[in-house]
Amino acid sequence: MDAYNYIKDAIVIGKYEPGMRLTEESLANELQLSRTPIREAIKQLESDGLIVPLKRGVSVRNFTKEDIKQIYDLRTLLEGYSASQAAINRTEEDITEMEAANVSFEKALENYEENDMNSIKEIARVNHQFHDAVVRASRNPHLHFHISKVVVVPLVYRSFYWYNLTQLQRSLEFHRTILTAVRRQDPERARIAMHEHIYQGRDHVMNHLDDIKDNHFLKEDAK
Repeated sequence: MDAYNYIKDAIVIGKYEPGMRLTEESLANELQLSRTPIREAIKQLESDGLIVPLKRGVSVRNFTKEDIKQIYDLRTLLEGYSASQAAINRTEEDITEMEAANVSFEKALENYEENDMNSIKEIARVNHQFHDAVVRASRNPHLHFHISKVVVVPLVYRSFYWYNLTQLQRSLEFHRTILTAVRRQDPERARIAMHEHIYQGRDHVMNHLDDIKDNHFLKEDAK
């Protein structure tokens, strides 16, 4: 059994609730594994932003409404700038990579099953493939570093968990618009399209906060 993917999926679907304490011993017993793969999985999950360390063990990460707003606002600024720079600095190889990512997104949509974790993982993977290609085309390695810090894995997975097919198709249309602007070397159009794309994701999550809380993904705002 893959400890990393098992724990990640359990967090995304709400089996392990925000604030829930996890220990190597309890996870090893549940998964019938030794502590070594559990320890390695925990390190990766900390890096992903899914869990946070405690004095003893770890806990599932909590998010407030303000956390979500701030994370998406930062993504909008960083990825919008990245798209504008990609439009200026892109090569034909970059365009080919973005096109390939969109083709993969189309194929993922053809096989999409709502609320199916394998489908969600594939959508998340090809979505990242496109966004990563845009960042590389910007020719600014500092952007890649900072964007990686604000693209929070649980929010990405959970937002896709709540998307339906029509909403995912709209995301693909945004990718196509961004690609067209980058291809035409139109930095302002690329920036605006990326802004709207990220804001779409933010609004989607914010509109489903009650659903997310009901599924133990979001804690109440701190008083």
